[in-house]
Amino acid sequence: MKLRLIAPIAAVLLTGSAALAEGTVSLDSCRNMALRTSKALLAADEAVRGAGYARKAAASKYLPAIDASATYIYHQHKTSLLKEDAKVPTMYFNPLTQKYEYDFVVGPDGLPVTDPASGLPVPALIATIPKEALTFDTRSIFAGAVTLTQPIYMGGEIKALNDIAKYSEQALEAGRESASQDVVFEVDQNYWLVVSLVAKQKLAQSFVNLIDTLHYNVNAMLEEGVATRADLLTIDVQRNEARIMLNKVENGLSLSRMALAQACGLPVDTQLRLEDEQDTLMPAVPAGYDSDDMSEVYGRRKDLEVVRKGINMLEGQEKLALGTMLPKIALVGAYNFSTPNVIDGFSRHLKGGFSIGAGITIPIWHWGGDYNTYKAAKSATNAQRILLQDLEDKVTLQVRQARFKYAEAFRTYNMARENMRSAEENLRCAREGFKEGVLTANDVVLAQTGWLQAHSEKIDAEIGVRLCDVYLSKVLGNLSTSR
Repeated sequence: MKLRLIAPIAAVLLTGSAALAEGTVSLDSCRNMALRTSKALLAADEAVRGAGYARKAAASKYLPAIDASATYIYHQHKTSLLKEDAKVPTMYFNPLTQKYEYDFVVGPDGLPVTDPASGLPVPALIATIPKEALTFDTRSIFAGAVTLTQPIYMGGEIKALNDIAKYSEQALEAGRESASQDVVFEVDQNYWLVVSLVAKQKLAQSFVNLIDTLHYNVNAMLEEGVATRADLLTIDVQRNEARIMLNKVENGLSLSRMALAQACGLPVDTQLRLEDEQDTLMPAVPAGYDSDDMSEVYGRRKDLEVVRKGINMLEGQEKLALGTMLPKIALVGAYNFSTPNVIDGFSRHLKGGFSIGAGITIPIWHWGGDYNTYKAAKSATNAQRILLQDLEDKVTLQVRQARFKYAEAFRTYNMARENMRSAEENLRCAREGFKEGVLTANDVVLAQTGWLQAHSEKIDAEIGVRLCDVYLSKVLGNLSTSR
């Protein structure tokens, strides 16, 4: 007959190597180490920090913006307002008409003499404006401005941007908290698996000792002629199998310690010694688990909080889309300066002046583009609300399943304790019967195998209750992540 160690031992085997570490650590210590060193949480912290900067940037949109600009241009030619010298007819004041009139050349007939080419009267006197007088050196131009822009009304877009930035930061904070719970849950799983394997290691060692004792007794009985060679061979086979399984448990324990060290952010060759390795007493049944209101659970669940903040952000997107259809008003003030400047007739001196004004933009017709963008944003928000309702339904099912699994695990633990007591009594009776000669060595081996099975199941049941307790706390949103 072959001895079998409980199957879940194989499920915790991981790859790696082990090294001893002095001292012991508690479950809280492992949690704190994992929370401090988790790369995922460090990245989440940076994301939250970045969202805070984005929120401050959005708040700055309410304040006036001040900008400075400068330009330098070099032209090949000067600027001339005339192609050639300009000849301008003069005027004189006529006392009779009390007006200024042009002075034309008058012929013998008393009429103004006209130019045959143009047909216009010939002026008696002309004033000449030289081309050079209206030629300015604008080959080298430097201009600058300092501008202040104050939004007055932007159709609600600035407030929407601030709301989106605020909810984005809150969503990232909730996501960070949800990730912290995942880290704690992973550490707890690895922690209790190590405790489980330590207990199974002790159990396997005890079983090896039992087989060794039985082997010694059967060998003595064989020498006295009250046992057969077949009995001794059966014990030899069982002893070898027990030692093989003890070796497997020890390997699994070393590797599971490495998995815990990695989850805690320590080097993988660190072998942690845990406080609960010597004590696997069961925790009390958590109070109030069956009386939690689901609305409170929804409020505590950080993954649902992320979705809720996502809805708030999408509502902000709706307001942004609506703002594109509303008027926008802004106040603008500036100080402009240049050389040459046009204030003093293209003087080469740097000079400038202030200006102030207001602008308004009113969207009139964009062929439904802005309106359809707004409707698309509303559809996205509605879709997210439906998704939240679906997630809440799934959380309700998750909580009910977790509660059922916890109750089932506790019932299994109570039955495992009863089975262990029966197995211990059965082993005691088998030993007594073997000493009295009414039972065979094979009967003792069967009793010892049942004893091992019962103890292994009790260990699994203990750890199962603890893991179900942690999982139930997680789905209820009560899992502590304080550092």
